[in-house]
Amino acid sequence: MKKKHIIALAVALLFIGIAAFALVDNKIDYADFASAQGTGKRVQVSGEWQKDLPTKYDEQSRVFTFSMKDHKGNVMPVRYVGIRPNNFEIAPQVVCVGKVEGGVFQVTDIQTKCPSRYEGAAPKS
Repeated sequence: MKKKHIIALAVALLFIGIAAFALVDNKIDYADFASAQGTGKRVQVSGEWQKDLPTKYDEQSRVFTFSMKDHKGNVMPVRYVGIRPNNFEIAPQVVCVGKVEGGVFQVTDIQTKCPSRYEGAAPKS
Protein backbone atom coordinates (compact mmCIF):
# COMPACT_ATOMS: atom_id res chain seq x y z
CA MET A 1 0.00 0.00 0.00
CA LYS A 2 1.13 3.49 -0.75
CA LYS A 3 1.80 5.95 2.04
CA LYS A 4 -1.03 8.24 0.77
CA HIS A 5 -3.54 5.39 1.00
CA ILE A 6 -2.52 4.58 4.57
CA ILE A 7 -2.85 8.22 5.62
CA ALA A 8 -6.27 8.52 3.94
CA LEU A 9 -7.45 5.33 5.65
CA ALA A 10 -6.23 6.58 9.05
CA VAL A 11 -8.02 9.92 8.59
CA ALA A 12 -11.24 8.14 7.53
CA LEU A 13 -11.09 5.86 10.59
CA LEU A 14 -10.50 8.88 12.82
CA PHE A 15 -13.61 10.63 11.46
CA ILE A 16 -15.69 7.45 11.88
CA GLY A 17 -14.52 7.19 15.49
CA ILE A 18 -15.38 10.84 16.21
CA ALA A 19 -18.85 10.44 14.64
CA ALA A 20 -19.57 7.28 16.65
CA PHE A 21 -18.50 8.98 19.89
CA ALA A 22 -20.69 12.02 19.12
CA LEU A 23 -23.74 9.82 18.52
CA VAL A 24 -23.29 7.90 21.76
CA ASP A 25 -22.55 11.07 23.76
CA ASN A 26 -25.67 12.91 22.52
CA LYS A 27 -28.09 10.05 23.19
CA ILE A 28 -30.83 11.13 25.61
CA ASP A 29 -32.69 8.40 27.49
CA TYR A 30 -36.19 8.50 28.96
CA ALA A 31 -36.20 8.40 32.75
CA ASP A 32 -38.25 9.20 35.81
CA PHE A 33 -37.21 11.77 38.41
CA ALA A 34 -35.75 9.19 40.80
CA SER A 35 -33.38 7.75 38.21
CA ALA A 36 -32.62 11.21 36.77
CA GLN A 37 -31.32 12.34 40.17
CA GLY A 38 -28.94 9.41 40.35
CA THR A 39 -27.36 9.76 36.91
CA GLY A 40 -26.50 13.47 36.68
CA LYS A 41 -26.95 13.16 32.90
CA ARG A 42 -29.40 14.82 30.53
CA VAL A 43 -32.59 12.79 30.31
CA GLN A 44 -36.15 13.08 29.00
CA VAL A 45 -38.92 12.93 31.57
CA SER A 46 -42.54 12.58 30.54
CA GLY A 47 -45.27 13.67 32.91
CA GLU A 48 -48.09 16.00 33.82
CA TRP A 49 -48.06 19.64 34.92
CA GLN A 50 -49.25 19.94 38.52
CA LYS A 51 -51.82 22.73 38.23
CA ASP A 52 -52.40 22.90 41.98
CA LEU A 53 -48.74 23.83 42.67
CA PRO A 54 -47.22 27.29 41.98
CA THR A 55 -46.43 28.18 38.37
CA LYS A 56 -44.60 31.34 37.32
CA TYR A 57 -43.31 32.85 34.09
CA ASP A 58 -41.05 35.91 34.33
CA GLU A 59 -41.18 37.70 30.97
CA GLN A 60 -38.08 39.81 31.68
CA SER A 61 -35.74 36.90 32.35
CA ARG A 62 -37.83 34.33 30.41
CA VAL A 63 -37.70 31.90 33.31
CA PHE A 64 -40.62 29.48 33.51
CA THR A 65 -41.04 27.48 36.72
CA PHE A 66 -43.66 24.83 37.46
CA SER A 67 -43.99 21.40 39.05
CA MET A 68 -44.35 18.16 37.15
CA LYS A 69 -45.36 14.61 38.11
CA ASP A 70 -43.61 11.77 36.29
CA HIS A 71 -45.26 8.48 35.30
CA LYS A 72 -44.24 6.91 38.63
CA GLY A 73 -45.96 9.64 40.67
CA ASN A 74 -42.83 11.55 41.72
CA VAL A 75 -43.24 15.36 41.73
CA MET A 76 -40.35 17.76 41.13
CA PRO A 77 -39.98 21.49 40.50
CA VAL A 78 -38.99 22.33 36.91
CA ARG A 79 -37.06 25.40 35.74
CA TYR A 80 -36.91 26.34 32.06
CA VAL A 81 -35.20 29.36 30.53
CA GLY A 82 -36.96 30.22 27.29
CA ILE A 83 -40.34 31.10 25.86
CA ARG A 84 -43.28 29.45 27.59
CA PRO A 85 -45.03 26.95 25.27
CA ASN A 86 -48.32 28.33 23.87
CA ASN A 87 -50.48 25.30 24.57
CA PHE A 88 -48.99 24.45 27.96
CA GLU A 89 -52.27 24.90 29.87
CA ILE A 90 -54.23 22.46 27.68
CA ALA A 91 -51.54 19.84 27.12
CA PRO A 92 -52.38 16.51 28.78
CA GLN A 93 -48.71 15.53 28.83
CA VAL A 94 -45.35 17.33 28.87
CA VAL A 95 -41.93 15.96 27.89
CA CYS A 96 -38.95 17.84 29.31
CA VAL A 97 -35.26 17.37 28.49
CA GLY A 98 -32.72 18.36 31.11
CA LYS A 99 -30.92 17.24 34.23
CA VAL A 100 -31.52 17.42 37.96
CA GLU A 101 -29.39 19.96 39.81
CA GLY A 102 -30.00 20.83 43.44
CA GLY A 103 -33.37 19.11 43.57
CA VAL A 104 -34.71 21.05 40.56
CA PHE A 105 -35.11 19.66 37.06
CA GLN A 106 -33.17 22.19 34.94
CA VAL A 107 -34.81 21.91 31.52
CA THR A 108 -33.37 22.90 28.13
CA ASP A 109 -36.36 21.80 26.04
CA ILE A 110 -40.10 21.40 26.63
CA GLN A 111 -42.42 19.52 24.31
CA THR A 112 -46.16 19.55 24.90
CA LYS A 113 -48.37 16.72 23.75
CA CYS A 114 -51.52 18.17 22.22
CA PRO A 115 -54.90 16.63 22.93
CA SER A 116 -56.07 14.93 19.78
CA ARG A 117 -59.10 16.41 18.01
CA TYR A 118 -59.37 13.26 15.98
CA GLU A 119 -59.98 10.76 18.74
CA GLY A 120 -63.50 9.49 18.77
CA ALA A 121 -65.83 9.93 21.71
CA ALA A 122 -66.04 7.13 24.23
CA PRO A 123 -68.60 4.49 23.19
CA LYS A 124 -71.91 4.73 25.01
CA SER A 125 -72.91 1.70 27.04
